[in-house]
Amino acid sequence: MVAMDYRRTFRAAAVTFVDLVARIPGDRWDGPGLGEWTLRDLVAHTAGSALRQVPDVLATPAESVTVASPEGYWTFARTVAPEVYAAAVAASTDLARTAAHELGDDPAAPIGELAGRATQALAAAGDDDVVSTPAGGMRVRDWLPTRTFELVVHGLDVAAAAGVEAAFPPDAVTEATVLAARVAAAVGDGPSVLFALTGRAPLPKGFSVL
Repeated sequence: MVAMDYRRTFRAAAVTFVDLVARIPGDRWDGPGLGEWTLRDLVAHTAGSALRQVPDVLATPAESVTVASPEGYWTFARTVAPEVYAAAVAASTDLARTAAHELGDDPAAPIGELAGRATQALAAAGDDDVVSTPAGGMRVRDWLPTRTFELVVHGLDVAAAAGVEAAFPPDAVTEATVLAARVAAAVGDGPSVLFALTGRAPLPKGFSVL
């Protein structure tokens, strides 16, 4: 299998997300988004986690690699105490709601600016640069696919909530799907996911690899 260009998939997913936001009907913004989030909260969360933080993370070196793969980033959450994870989720929700108020009347404009800054920062980073992420020190080439994952997964959430079509490039969707499967395998859920994908058994209700 030919390795994907993680830089290209990130840029393509970012451009697609900005376009998606620009097509959200005006009457949907304060409606349901995901869980307890409104659509505006969801868009703000996605922009913050997948775009806004990229320049800061890429500009913050780490002394060593402590998370050696993209799936390791997502499995890290399963290693922390439940109360720590719950606090992180609550903080994420608070940040999303604060950022939602800052989007203004034309959310696509500030989100487009965030995407531009993120891609510019990425262009200046080396594949093997070790940077400080919320999960620990990671190589740029291992961390960026987790941001593409956020863009694709939450982008699909946004499209579903807004009632518009999401047209993420096949390479970006493939990268996100493969990463989800790798996370499943890393936490011991690989056989269940494989059986579901091959039509042998359904996944349990509420199943998630995250």
